[in-house]
Amino acid sequence: MTRGGDALAADLVGRPRSRVGDFGGLAPDAADLAEGDGELGEECFRHDVRSEEDLLTVRHAVRAATVRAGFGIVDQTRVVTAASELARNAYVHGGGGTLEVRLLSPGGRRGLRLTVRDEGPGIPDVETALQDGYTTGSGLGHGLGGARRLVHDFQIRTAPGQGTTVVATRWNDR
Repeated sequence: MTRGGDALAADLVGRPRSRVGDFGGLAPDAADLAEGDGELGEECFRHDVRSEEDLLTVRHAVRAATVRAGFGIVDQTRVVTAASELARNAYVHGGGGTLEVRLLSPGGRRGLRLTVRDEGPGIPDVETALQDGYTTGSGLGHGLGGARRLVHDFQIRTAPGQGTTVVATRWNDR
């Protein structure tokens, strides 16, 4: 994540939005465009999730990204719902975090990758946490498992005391 050294990483962490080209009207910068693993598209949005207001901003930005990726209304709703659930989990259970939305376009195929990170307590039992009805809060317990069902690829990296990273990808099959 340091890309240009620790100074750049610190700068990105300190900014609420590191970039959002056509995602809701914020502009990407060259350093952020360079991030990735070679298969990723050129556009990315990153936003801190530290307040209820941030959750609303994330929903709007993710909706704009789904439109840019050419998703139909049903798939737009799936991605926005997954992003909202994951961001809310980072906020409520992880004490805040970040959501990154990356437009993917390998070989002309279009999709979005959501990466949600927090530095909270981690998830002690991922399989249990993915079960419908399991909750450590006051919700219905459908968030994490529901988000997994709304996307094509879903990965969780977590360790007690070391936070959680969820990577969820949905492809535009239109």
